[in-house]
Amino acid sequence: MSKIRILVVEDELHLRDLVVKVLKNEDYHVESSKDAEDALQLLEDTSFDIVITDLRLPGISGIELLKKIKQVDKDIVVILMTAFATVETAIGAIRMGAFDYIRKPFDINELTAAVYKAKLLLEASSPSMIYSEDIPNILVSHSEPMKEVIGLIKKVAASMATVYINGETGVGKELVANAIHASSNRYDKPFIKVNCSAFPETLLESELFGYEKGAFTGAFARKLGRFELANTGTIFLDEIGDISPLIQLKLLRIIQQKEFERLGGTETIALDVRIITATNKDLEVMVKEGSFREDLYYRLNVIPLHMPSLRERQDDFETLVQTFLVHISNFYGTPIKSIQPKAMELLKSYNWPGNVRELENIIERLVVISEGQVIGITDLPDKITQSTTPVQPTILLDAKDSIEEHTIKNALNQTNGNITKAASLLGISRRSLHRKLNKYELNQE
Repeated sequence: MSKIRILVVEDELHLRDLVVKVLKNEDYHVESSKDAEDALQLLEDTSFDIVITDLRLPGISGIELLKKIKQVDKDIVVILMTAFATVETAIGAIRMGAFDYIRKPFDINELTAAVYKAKLLLEASSPSMIYSEDIPNILVSHSEPMKEVIGLIKKVAASMATVYINGETGVGKELVANAIHASSNRYDKPFIKVNCSAFPETLLESELFGYEKGAFTGAFARKLGRFELANTGTIFLDEIGDISPLIQLKLLRIIQQKEFERLGGTETIALDVRIITATNKDLEVMVKEGSFREDLYYRLNVIPLHMPSLRERQDDFETLVQTFLVHISNFYGTPIKSIQPKAMELLKSYNWPGNVRELENIIERLVVISEGQVIGITDLPDKITQSTTPVQPTILLDAKDSIEEHTIKNALNQTNGNITKAASLLGISRRSLHRKLNKYELNQE
């Protein structure tokens, strides 16, 4: 999204200037108005995302302003400020469409937290990443593995079940999580993402659960954690296999009891959050090794979803290449290039250890560096042109089939013929395994 635009409506000059200053320091675009009449005129002339208004204003009241704002644009997020808030006032305002209210005198952190939550709501309400013009659609589904993924996304989106996404680095696990949230009945609520491997244990704990003022050295003010910010929405915990035993225990409590306390706090906070996790590690192996809690694993693994590697998506490959060519060319404002058939064959035969993310990076390099409108073999990086040995297509297919059949037999032997366990060991769905068993005429009994 572009920079959030905020209108502050407050008749008290000192407070109005203070709110404007604080929000500008948070990198928002902020304008102000002294009363509702002036605010309505600004709303006619200018587009705003958030309106922060006092409840008691000269002339038209804050409640009346709220009603008129919703008539002008129901998507504008309204936050009320009042020194006279009661439970009845708050409930009435929320029913009329207010997003939140802040009691005066308020702490600056309360203000910025309320605005941040409103920002998350606006981001979640904008078109889903997988349909956005700013993000290339990598969830194309010509291949059977991706058709299964899309089908499962549609099935699980409407539920509250915890989803565990497994797949190699760069396959697009975050986009799957985003698609689940965007297709759910929480699509207009916050979607909070946390890369668990990006924080050391102590920082991750405070990042997830927040802290109270004075909880530790340097905690000069209360901070809301990611779980609290995600309340009523969805939280996506990426690289879940990297969290410490302490964080595992706290996460288990949240899943079981749906509540937590901020660090240094005594207030128990109730949570209504859908949890989606992802990792490129094998959590089942980690459970056996004792590095991941078994009870937490089963709580997270309610709906397992395997995101296939790019090597498993040969039927999607050319569509993905074309998608990236169009997206990247539009981003740089250059004519859309094409790729020679022989160059395309070399791209398809490369192993792609970095999966879709690596493909996108390579296509961007080709768009920027290659001369002319057609990308040829000489434009390709050495790692692609030198990693393949020319072979007859039928020989390559036969070799792949032979290796795949041998691998499936080994998996069945290791699991004593248990289809579910063999599919999990191979990293594919039961349905995919059944198709391969039929293909190779392997005994399924």
